[in-house]
Amino acid sequence: MALSIDRQQVIYGERRFYYRVFVAPTRRHKIAIHVHPDGSVQVDAPPNTSAVEIKQAVLKRARWVLKHLEVIDSQQRYVLAREYVSGETHFYLGRRYQLKVLKRKEESVKLLRGKLVIATADKSPEHVQGLIWQWVLTRCKKVFARRLELMVASLNWVDAVPVWKFRKMTKQWGSCSPKGIVSLNPHLVKAPLACIDYVILHELCHLQEHNHSPQFYSLLDRHMPDWASRKAKLDGIAELLLVT
Repeated sequence: MALSIDRQQVIYGERRFYYRVFVAPTRRHKIAIHVHPDGSVQVDAPPNTSAVEIKQAVLKRARWVLKHLEVIDSQQRYVLAREYVSGETHFYLGRRYQLKVLKRKEESVKLLRGKLVIATADKSPEHVQGLIWQWVLTRCKKVFARRLELMVASLNWVDAVPVWKFRKMTKQWGSCSPKGIVSLNPHLVKAPLACIDYVILHELCHLQEHNHSPQFYSLLDRHMPDWASRKAKLDGIAELLLVT
């Protein structure tokens, strides 16, 4: 199981930032530093890496971290205030796409060269929002079905993909009912695949262990040793992904 270490502080020049460390069993040699879209900094370290080594690695890349934090500060107002007009950024599979709304007779929603391009005769925010949401649901069907299929194939307690559905939730990414029906939050398709796989595995583990018992976490550890790091990454971007 990836172990979380309490938040640490770095002072670089006149600026400071905080980071949280996850010791991940699957990581062998290199320390990885991630700056999430909400401004949180996550460090994934191999087992037996000392706190001194970790801090040295963070200090070495402090300028890079601060540069990313500055970019996030400048982008934050565009992400959190949705007006559904050209220039905003929207997420899909962990990547930011700039929204471009074009006035066209025929409606379409496409990802094109780093942009989410909407063609529509009605450019009102409400209509554009509806088009994007329908596109999100269409992508969910394909992405979630494929990830569920791949995950189930690697598990020995699930014979087939369980009944699953979408359910828009404000505080959860997924759930598993007593009858074994898996619900996934459509906003999850905005997250990286590694985070999507974590949520899916979490819910599939509930088909075997119905609560968060030691046995439940043992299943998670066995099939995804770095699940805690993936969860932390998802937690770090949750506020941005859940914006409507």
